[in-house]
Amino acid sequence: MLVHLSVHNYAIVEHLDLELDRGMSVITGETGAGKSIMLDALGLTLGDRADSGVVRPGADKADILATFDLADIPEASAWLAERDLEIDGPCILRRVITAEGRSRGYINGTPCPLGDLKALGELLIDIHSQHEHQSLLKTDTHRRLLDEYAGATDLARQVQLAAQRWRQTHQELERLSNSGDEQRARHQLLSYQLEELENLGLGENELEQLEQEHKNLTNAETLLGICRQVVEQCSESDSGNVLNALTASLNRLSSVNSSIGALGEASSLLTSAQIQVEEAVGELNRFLDNFDADPARLQYLEERLDAIYTMARKHRIQPTEVAEMQQRLLDEIETLNANDESIGRLSDELASYARHYQEKARELSDLRHQASSSLASAVEQEIQRLGMPGGRFAIELRPNSSNELLPNGLEQVELLVSANPGQPLKALAKVASGGELSRISLAIQVITAQTSRVPTLVFDEVDVGIGGPTAEIVGQLLRRLGERGQVLTVTHLPQVAAQGHQHLFVHKVRGEDATRTAVSKLSKNDRVEEVARMLGGIDLTKESLAHAKKMVVAAKALGS
Repeated sequence: MLVHLSVHNYAIVEHLDLELDRGMSVITGETGAGKSIMLDALGLTLGDRADSGVVRPGADKADILATFDLADIPEASAWLAERDLEIDGPCILRRVITAEGRSRGYINGTPCPLGDLKALGELLIDIHSQHEHQSLLKTDTHRRLLDEYAGATDLARQVQLAAQRWRQTHQELERLSNSGDEQRARHQLLSYQLEELENLGLGENELEQLEQEHKNLTNAETLLGICRQVVEQCSESDSGNVLNALTASLNRLSSVNSSIGALGEASSLLTSAQIQVEEAVGELNRFLDNFDADPARLQYLEERLDAIYTMARKHRIQPTEVAEMQQRLLDEIETLNANDESIGRLSDELASYARHYQEKARELSDLRHQASSSLASAVEQEIQRLGMPGGRFAIELRPNSSNELLPNGLEQVELLVSANPGQPLKALAKVASGGELSRISLAIQVITAQTSRVPTLVFDEVDVGIGGPTAEIVGQLLRRLGERGQVLTVTHLPQVAAQGHQHLFVHKVRGEDATRTAVSKLSKNDRVEEVARMLGGIDLTKESLAHAKKMVVAAKALGS
């Protein structure tokens, strides 16, 4: 439960330290004193949004700490342990908002995102506001209230996630299926093109080799003539050739004194040249002997090259890119084949998700049907006690007509009410007045709070629009809730204030330069005076004090 609240420089609160107890704590005060400021500050420690306007004028930051005893909240202790945030002793939530608008949150001294504050806060406190009755006009609220009462919130979330997975898979399957005709046509075209390329059978480096051989064959006569001329000039010409000249030169050098170094080096070089010329002549002769200027080979080369060039023109690419294109076509066909496999896989997944959804949705539907009559009966009893004698209340579960798997389950949930005897049950939004909505909302909040695992319940002026004997019943209901845990109630009704186990009084303290808000825990006598003030105004009379004392004593006797 909430054991301590510390507020610094928030709104008109300069400094506030408040110890809180079990049971029902009522919070009262004059209009404009800031009764809801404490709860607003508490909301910030629970992850509510804030802006720089919440910082007290003249201060650089607002700082709020809320301390909780987790002895009776094992879910919160487990949540902290999972994130390595647990410490010995109470749990401390802290929120700091700077005048520039920056905000920081802490759990047990460790910085954390607002989402973590909110998630932990949902395990610690359940806040009901005076505007909550407006949400009763929305069917989403009807479904949420029933699921909470049935203890099916987690199951409802599983159904929602199952529907979401099914819908996403269905959309992806539709996308692939709708493009099936186009993909099949594409696959057929690619297969034809790939078959052409495979039939062409272009080998690695084949184009380069074909072009070189074709060039050689088309220039055969010129090439052969050049080779023969070189052979003749090097070794066969009777009028003089290179080898004869080299031989004669070597003979002349050998006839002179070879001890001269330069002559020996020259002789060595000429000998080397003679050997290289002889080798060159040998290579040329081998080429001439083996060269085949077969016209049939030339025709084959021209036909093969023409096939390659035609394929390149057909696909509007360079001949050197034909092999690369063949690989691209193969990759794309494999992708299309993978899409076909994906369709099969997605179909299996879709069926599996549908089965999972149906299983969870039926389980949720069973819980809703089991809880709806119990919740409706309990709320009907409470609204009759809250000044609507003869009023009736029912919860209608209408099966969904859609074939789709809806995130909200198998049925629509709607609250029906008959405010007066003899009138038929109708949708809440069509028949309830503002005052009736407030009472119905309060009845639902009280009933659902009784099943809540959250030990601290906050009611912020939920009794607006209620008075007389009904107000006393409201107070008794809230006190009854307080006896099972902790209830904080902001109220303007003396009948509710008299029912509290503790009484906190919010008032303004006016200084020379500023006004601040303060909170006092009232003693027994001060409490009687505050209830009397709420009954009769500023001037206290013996009658109002006696009436107030009687109310406080009666509430205590009833509670005991």
